[in-house]
Amino acid sequence: MAQRFTEEFKIQAVKQVTDHGHSVSSVAQRLGITTSSLYNFMALIAKSTVPHSTKTQRLNS
Repeated sequence: MAQRFTEEFKIQAVKQVTDHGHSVSSVAQRLGITTSSLYNFMALIAKSTVPHSTKTQRLNS
């Protein structure tokens, strides 16, 4: 059965990588999750926090 994680858990896990500079593998190991789960969290959070106009600007650059 797949394990479910709260939004807060996902956000805090991603912050350990993006804000604190820890490696994905070390954070995943410390939290007892797979690196692919952490990469998925990162992708989900990036999609939900980047406004549409910013995405468009990046594509047009």
